[in-house]
Amino acid sequence: MSTVSTEGQGRRAFLHIGLPKTGTTYLQHALWSNKEALGEAGLLLPGRHRRRHLLASLDVRDDPKLARRPGDVSAPWQDLVDECRGWDGDVVISHEFFGAASAEQVARLVGTLDGFDVHVVVTARSMTDLGLSRWQEWVKSGGKLGVDEYPQKQGYDPVDEWGWGSFDLAAVLERWSSGVPADHIHVLPVDPRGTPSDLWLRFAEVLGLDGAGFVVPELPRNRSLGLVEVELLRRINPHLTDFTSAGDRGHWIRGYLGEGGVLPSGREKFRSGEAKHRDLTERGQRALALLRSGAYDVRGDLELLEPSPLGELRHPSEVLDTELLEAALLTIASMLRDVRSLTRERDSALHERDDLAQRNEELSRRAGPRGQRAARRLRRLREAATRHRSRKLEENT
Repeated sequence: MSTVSTEGQGRRAFLHIGLPKTGTTYLQHALWSNKEALGEAGLLLPGRHRRRHLLASLDVRDDPKLARRPGDVSAPWQDLVDECRGWDGDVVISHEFFGAASAEQVARLVGTLDGFDVHVVVTARSMTDLGLSRWQEWVKSGGKLGVDEYPQKQGYDPVDEWGWGSFDLAAVLERWSSGVPADHIHVLPVDPRGTPSDLWLRFAEVLGLDGAGFVVPELPRNRSLGLVEVELLRRINPHLTDFTSAGDRGHWIRGYLGEGGVLPSGREKFRSGEAKHRDLTERGQRALALLRSGAYDVRGDLELLEPSPLGELRHPSEVLDTELLEAALLTIASMLRDVRSLTRERDSALHERDDLAQRNEELSRRAGPRGQRAARRLRRLREAATRHRSRKLEENT
């Protein structure tokens, strides 16, 4: 296995800051699947689990939502920094929400990594394609507005991980280059027709590694909704008034409705309106002008970031009510099958539980006082195990 190349350099800290919807999930999967192997190669991936990097990104951006997250949220960024300081080689931290940090927050973050040569990795896509993808992802997380009204907040806000600050490439580059030298910012254009493994190899090369020396388990791609399905979900979301927590939105709206196979699997692509397309095009061209200046380290083909033409695709507003009705009927049928399956599993589990309880009581009566004491101890052990599982679940979220 290859080791990290640090010839002529001190310890390096690599921060992969996004952009969202540019293969970040796959890259994080590759990193965490190889945490031990990376350590053996001289590269530390700090944290007990990948959600520590999410929490650290909230911490860096002073996001008040951090306090509402379960688990240890007292100082997640400093926890990572402390672990990095105890390591004598390079380190890598990855989460796409870091990209939204303000210039002041970037300066503070770099200051906490004093002694490290800080490098930033940005994976990027064409802005016209990324804007549509981000809107769909936002709808899958409970978003209610149409594609031309997204982002919901038009101004910059570092705590808004769905806003322009998280995926407008030019703005991200400008804010981060205020605290990190531009030649230490490595931009990887993503080929939508390419393979995830190609992105991993280029990413690993930036880290000084031969990515081919690491085994990356296959990861299912995020399910992309078609035109009718995403518009149906957008119209459902306003009715989900009590699905307000991040857990509810992630587990039920995104996980179950958006990506759980409940909605029909349409494949029709869609477009934004003309004004939104012009906006995305202008933002994309501004990013390309920055990258063509030669100041940044571009690893790949900049042509991949060229804006796409508007094309002849349908706009979400053009979806017919009959199409929505048909998709809704198929969704209800799919959900009913799920309810039936889950109800049968529940009834079977309850029957098994009641049968075991009855047999346990019978055995306790036969065994006398000693058996009854043993049954009480067993019950306490089960309760303690349940509490322990709950604590572990909380720590891992």
